[in-house]
Amino acid sequence: MLFRFVAVLALMVASTLAHAQGRIAVVNLEEAILQTDSAQQRLRDFEAGESFAEDKAEFDSLKAELDKLVQDFQRDQAAMSEDDQVAARQKMASKNADLEYVAKKLQALQQQNAQRVFQELVPAARQVLGEVIETDQIGLLLQAQSVIHADLGYNITAKVTDKLNQLPQE
Repeated sequence: MLFRFVAVLALMVASTLAHAQGRIAVVNLEEAILQTDSAQQRLRDFEAGESFAEDKAEFDSLKAELDKLVQDFQRDQAAMSEDDQVAARQKMASKNADLEYVAKKLQALQQQNAQRVFQELVPAARQVLGEVIETDQIGLLLQAQSVIHADLGYNITAKVTDKLNQLPQE
């Protein structure tokens, strides 16, 4: 009888402690921040800016030139001499290298801008994250990138994004 009482008491204490410790959740804070309306607008504004637009126009121009060179080569290859084929391949390789350079430059600019936007919005995100942790009684919060598996019910990324979107805009 005493053993049953102790066992029941232990189970009650254990369940109370487990409940008091809170839930387990995962969050991708970078995604939560960069998916906000504010961040998306800043990213669009950057890409519409003059500097980025010039590089994007250069990329589009190089891509069109390379596409035309490839098309011309495929059409005329049978009638070309060996030397003409080598020259055409070299020209295409050079144009492709230029295109890759501009593409990497555009990607680096986008990543730098996204990082800048992320850093600017981190303080508000940390505040919102604290509120979500308190409201949802989360006892353990893990970065989604380091979790091997988590049911979608454990992911609070969208909730953090929604709360960030509700904050007054600066």
